[in-house]
Amino acid sequence: MRELGEWLREQVAPWGLSLSEGQLRQFQLYYEHLIKTNEVMNLTSITDAREVYIKHFYDSLTLSQVVDLSKAESLIDVGTGAGFPGIPLKIAFPGLKLTLLDSLKKRVGFLQEVVDRLELTQVSCVHGRAEELAKQKGFRESYDLATARAVARLNVLAEYCLPFVKVGGAFVSMKGPSVEEEINEAKRALHILGKTTCQRKEFLLPDEMGKRNLIIMQKRDHTPKAYPRKAGTPSKQPLS
Repeated sequence: MRELGEWLREQVAPWGLSLSEGQLRQFQLYYEHLIKTNEVMNLTSITDAREVYIKHFYDSLTLSQVVDLSKAESLIDVGTGAGFPGIPLKIAFPGLKLTLLDSLKKRVGFLQEVVDRLELTQVSCVHGRAEELAKQKGFRESYDLATARAVARLNVLAEYCLPFVKVGGAFVSMKGPSVEEEINEAKRALHILGKTTCQRKEFLLPDEMGKRNLIIMQKRDHTPKAYPRKAGTPSKQPLS
């Protein structure tokens, strides 16, 4: 496991990201607890150590290539699941104030266990739906950055995530290899939800483990009060 930690440190060093021995230990503890809990709870289909380090840890940290996380004070990870990309980003950037949001209570319990075990500070593990929380004071337009690695299409994710983002902040969606169609169909939604601009960065995972895209959306105006619509509506009637 130490070898994988050293490998990760070498991979991210060219990005200007320096991981200490303590941070590598946190990644190892995270992996161990993920695999142990995965035996009784469905958290990930990826359990091989090298695959976890590449497809979960390395993949999560690529977000630091498109956003200056040293200047971002607050991040919300919407539909975080087993904690990706939020927890790896918190390990690498301890100063981030992180909110991990998930709709499944069991997963939120797991996330709190990880936070406690890794002794992470300024992390909130929140059980709830984005459509409801994004209406609440303290959440709405309160974050420098929102991110999601969820499988919903971009126009749906935008309605979940952009209401959390401050004007001038960004939403970064982490996607697989084919995104052009999603970006095109999301243009109207991005305009409605904050006159949002959109850029894309493509990269390859190591060991030929796949192509990824980061969709970076900069929010230029307030999200109208009507959004997000009530729970279930964004996915059933996407903005297009």
